[in-house]
Amino acid sequence: MGRLFWKFFLIVWLAQLAAILGTAAIFWVERDELRPRFEQRQPPPPRAAHDNMRPPPGPPGEPPPPLPLLPILTGLLASLVAAGAIAWYVARPVRRLKSAFAAAAEGDLSLRIAPTMGRRRDELADLGHDFDRMSERLHSLLDAQTRLLHDVSHELRSPLARLHAAIGLARQEPARFDETMSRLEREGERMNHLVGELLTLSRLEAGVGGAVETIELDELIADLLEDARLEASPRHQIVDVDETPGLRVRANPELLHRAIENVVRNALKHSPAGGRIRIISAITPDRRCRISVLDQGPGVPEDELPFIFEPFRRTSNATGNGHGLGLAIARRVMTAADGTIRAKNLADGGFRVDLELPLLSA
Repeated sequence: MGRLFWKFFLIVWLAQLAAILGTAAIFWVERDELRPRFEQRQPPPPRAAHDNMRPPPGPPGEPPPPLPLLPILTGLLASLVAAGAIAWYVARPVRRLKSAFAAAAEGDLSLRIAPTMGRRRDELADLGHDFDRMSERLHSLLDAQTRLLHDVSHELRSPLARLHAAIGLARQEPARFDETMSRLEREGERMNHLVGELLTLSRLEAGVGGAVETIELDELIADLLEDARLEASPRHQIVDVDETPGLRVRANPELLHRAIENVVRNALKHSPAGGRIRIISAITPDRRCRISVLDQGPGVPEDELPFIFEPFRRTSNATGNGHGLGLAIARRVMTAADGTIRAKNLADGGFRVDLELPLLSA
């Protein structure tokens, strides 16, 4: 038994012991004090014929009756059992929590407390549920970090391998030096872009979202639209904007611009040549600002939809050589701005991503 058990046991038992002894002493003293007075005031009862056989009452100086030891001992035994049961009831879940915390400190996050609490509905049971939620959250975070480290290593390995191959080619064929340098430059830019996205994702995961400002959404979309149409022109894609003027939100301007830009670029990449991309901003019925990006691409398999906002997750029908970080960054940006991002396939073909933010009143 632990220290908490004995503390509860002694406190409860001593309290019950004091109550029992005090009550017994009071009854014993009061009985002996009141009995002579009561006997003096009451007339002697009529004696029946068979009462002549009883012995006469004792003399006035007769000693008081002995202390009722049997009831006292019974009460002490009952208080001992009750104190032990109460102490065990309180200390048992605490011991389990202690062992669970010790296991978590050693790296074992698989232990769960709530199933061992039975039908308890008190603060200790709530603490067990909170511990289980904490363990599940820590386990998911550690798994995500491990997967992220694996994915980063994999993504960096490919450009590094191409860099080494290009360097070897430059040594073997000096006449192709210019071509090799162009390839080295492209691979360097890809690595720089990947590292930049990883740094952004790391900052957002750590809660460093930068300064928050009031943003005029129509100005931000107009700035983004110019770059999107320039990027869409080689494939003759059309980028349309249907916006509600005067919408204002609170967020970091650079990060919000990057989040919407990532979604638009994703739409451009997956839409066919000559396809149409629409950017719609509007007010939702619950007074939030919604930015929707619709494309005419193949969409995403339904079983892969829940995972498209995770880092390095690329769908089975993905095209191009992206790293799968754009939508992950967009989700972290929206979370930091108290917003949400959702995606769904359109019934008539294509894909839709909705970004929602709290709307500032004019």
